[in-house]
Amino acid sequence: MVDRRTPFSFWRDDRGVSLTEGLITFPLVLLVFAAFVEFGYAMSQWNQTVKALQYGARLAAVSDPLVDMDDFTDTFPTDADDPLNNGDAAPNDATISLSCSGSACDVASLNRIAYGSSEADDCPVLAAGAHAGMCHINPRIKAANIAVTYQRSGLGYWGRPDGPVLTMRLEVQNITFDLPVLGGLLGLDDVVIPAHPVTITTEDLKTCKTTC
Repeated sequence: MVDRRTPFSFWRDDRGVSLTEGLITFPLVLLVFAAFVEFGYAMSQWNQTVKALQYGARLAAVSDPLVDMDDFTDTFPTDADDPLNNGDAAPNDATISLSCSGSACDVASLNRIAYGSSEADDCPVLAAGAHAGMCHINPRIKAANIAVTYQRSGLGYWGRPDGPVLTMRLEVQNITFDLPVLGGLLGLDDVVIPAHPVTITTEDLKTCKTTC
């Protein structure tokens, strides 16, 4: 039977108000909760990226250059040219640099840094005693995401047997945050993680190309 009431009594009826308020606020509470969870997840990804870069930079500093060796030799010659003589201090000119990223780098050397093995083309399962790569700290880092820059540091001298003492900068590119909820709802799935360049000097470090 239809309950016939006057408009005035209808507007004064507060039955179901709590349910309506709950239906309105519940999605907002869930969204705020998801934002807190995903913010923590994003900070975890950020921290993983920084730690992976610190590890990768150290590994790259004790490895052969990731760039093409012919280009490296042309940019940072070991032989002295007049008026510089062997034994003279290397000039400090940071504008002299050489960079590569992804497939433009030496594939074997880059895979050793990214995956822990020059023969790997993706992140392998880390077996006991195996050499770790950057991907074992942050699985989202691939070889294609790594960029390296070598710069003249002014350290060392011409004719140094182990080659020039350079400053090396390692960074990542084109890695986005993984935000399962907010990424889909708010379109935040294309936010790029900052490059976080890590700079290290290659002085007095030895190559690990034969052991890594």
